Amino acid sequence: MTTLHRHQLVRLTEAGWRHVLAGAWDAQAQACLAHWAQQRLPLVVTRQRPQADGAIGLGLPAPNRWECRRIALAVPKEHIARFDTFPPASALAPLLGTAQRRPWRALCGGLSACGVAARVYGSHGWQLLTGLDHLRPGSDIDLHIAVDGPAQADAVAVLLQSWSDGLRLDGELVFAGDRAVAWREWLAWRAGRAARVLVKRLDGVALADAPFWPLKEAA
Repeated sequence: MTTLHRHQLVRLTEAGWRHVLAGAWDAQAQACLAHWAQQRLPLVVTRQRPQADGAIGLGLPAPNRWECRRIALAVPKEHIARFDTFPPASALAPLLGTAQRRPWRALCGGLSACGVAARVYGSHGWQLLTGLDHLRPGSDIDLHIAVDGPAQADAVAVLLQSWSDGLRLDGELVFAGDRAVAWREWLAWRAGRAARVLVKRLDGVALADAPFWPLKEAA
């Protein structure tokens, strides 16, 4: 079984979708789930809570046609066909206005130069994956960026802060151990404007006031 992490996508088996659709859903949720099953669209790993049958907690953030409803599911591990990832940040360009595409490509180039791979999740990521109407006016762009330590996190966060082209950039810097911090909060904490920073993990969240990433052993 692959180690679970936040923002990880899951593809269900045929039996998995039958299991999901057999649940006691209201009409709106049933219609949304039926579409997901028919199109074999992914679900996303959510915060994991202990469950008697060892099922995996998954989520479905519905598009506007289903009122942006968030549907929570618990699916047995044997119904997982495979795991998947959100699209790379570079794939977002077609969803942006013409004037924003060149700056966006420049930002993606800058992230690559920092040595990181950025992925887009949230409403933009789901619209890329499904082709459905997840975006609304003013929707933020959410990026998921794995970093290897504080120096790389600093460089990435400063780069993200420099991008101001009419859209708000949100998202997380993800450290080893699947410890994630919003990049804006990271900047504030590193600059001393915040005493603590909120660290998100697969099983919950906690405030940290000291280094929370694994420290390298001295040579």
